[in-house]
Amino acid sequence: MPWYSKYFNNPPGRVLTLAVTLILGWPLYLAFNVSGRPYDRFACHYDPYGPIYSTRERLQIYISDVGIFAVTYLLYRVVLAKGLAWLLCIYGVPLLIVNGFLVLITYLQHTHPALPHYDSSEWDWLKGALATADRDYGMLNKVFHNITDTHVAHHLFSTMPHYHAMEATKAIKPILGEYYQFDGTPFYKAMWRETRECLYVEPDDGAPNKGVFWYRNKY
Repeated sequence: MPWYSKYFNNPPGRVLTLAVTLILGWPLYLAFNVSGRPYDRFACHYDPYGPIYSTRERLQIYISDVGIFAVTYLLYRVVLAKGLAWLLCIYGVPLLIVNGFLVLITYLQHTHPALPHYDSSEWDWLKGALATADRDYGMLNKVFHNITDTHVAHHLFSTMPHYHAMEATKAIKPILGEYYQFDGTPFYKAMWRETRECLYVEPDDGAPNKGVFWYRNKY
């Protein structure tokens, strides 16, 4: 772990970590691939020739970049007409909230004390697909089109339309049995618990398979 991590293993440090993650996590991921999979060179989601994309995807990134420039210019014109404060209230704050929930949902789907991690000697596609947890966000489940409480099904059937996800989840629960992970903890409590308890992974020396790792919270 980075040398400075232990200094954030306290309530103020966790609050700061959560704030930076929720506010800046998504733009940092897009611009600098922060927390993304490693590549052999710099990776940026706006770069059509970056290592993230294949040749057939480059045109789509060009089109996306043109759209981003167009929206940026439009927002500039709005600032001239309405002022920066108006734009921040009407556009900036809602954007931060959406980005924050996007990062939070992804974080909680893949971070839980009961979720194992595998090295190359133990990992296979099915184990990796099942290393996720469905969560309950209450009424927000419907707002987010149930991506919050049907993520296990999404991992198993990634091309399935979201409007079949609830049906699929009900079908796979009895088949997966104990391998289906669900946590009904309110998301705001789970967010704090996972930030406190899921700091790093280490090998489970007592397990018969040495390539299995579990979250730990002690330095």
